[in-house]
Amino acid sequence: MAPVSRALTIAGSDCSGGAGIQADLKTFHRFGVFGQSVVTAVVAENTVGVQGVLAVPPDFVSLQIASCLADVGADAIKTGMLVDAPTIRAVAAALRERGVDRLVVDPVMRAKGGASLIAPEAVQTLIDLIFPLALVVTPNVPEAEALVGGELRTEDDFRAAAEAIRRMGPRIVVMKGGHSPVNPPGESVDFAWDGTEWHAFSGPRAPDRNTHGTGCTFSAAIAALLARGVAPFPAIEVAKRFITEAIRTAPGLGSGHGPVNHWAAIDEPRG
Repeated sequence: MAPVSRALTIAGSDCSGGAGIQADLKTFHRFGVFGQSVVTAVVAENTVGVQGVLAVPPDFVSLQIASCLADVGADAIKTGMLVDAPTIRAVAAALRERGVDRLVVDPVMRAKGGASLIAPEAVQTLIDLIFPLALVVTPNVPEAEALVGGELRTEDDFRAAAEAIRRMGPRIVVMKGGHSPVNPPGESVDFAWDGTEWHAFSGPRAPDRNTHGTGCTFSAAIAALLARGVAPFPAIEVAKRFITEAIRTAPGLGSGHGPVNHWAAIDEPRG
């Protein structure tokens, strides 16, 4: 048994530090987990948008995964920006070879400013190869709409979409409420569905521009807590409280969508 919990992020690099592997590693550290990273793409971006993307060759992505898992190992893994179909196939093959019990998939499709972060034709490859490996998948509303091919306007829409996504392979689907049109006034509600239980996680909605990297940070918090042995639903609940506080106490950097506060303080389980 490792002396410290370990997590691995497989995602793009955000040079501005608010999203991607930088956000993931900060979040892992915040929860007392040793973090490792596999870079799928180098992204030139800041709080106002994406200026460029340089993909890492898929074979080298596979080599990074092998390097991490063959030596230090990982108690939980999360994926973020997976770029294109060849990269997704390489990641899926590497994860299947090693075996993954606690995989959190953030189906990253667009940056906060709207720039595409995955080739459109790669979405089906993500569904076919990565989703069946996942313990938790964390789509926001636009991502869920892209996955199921329809608009989400009511709570019944959310429930139907969650079940449709769960049938794609993941054991738990977290429907993030940040873009939801059915949130109660002043609240943001995330829904989680495992095929049996339906959970709602509510938090105050902060009317704040500082939301760069929220999806990365939220999914990384879930992965970190899973790495520590926390059960999935308690991990999701703590991650929801953490991202809510991280947005509320954001440092206010940059002139666009600023980063959240990755050292936000909350009460959390000892697992």
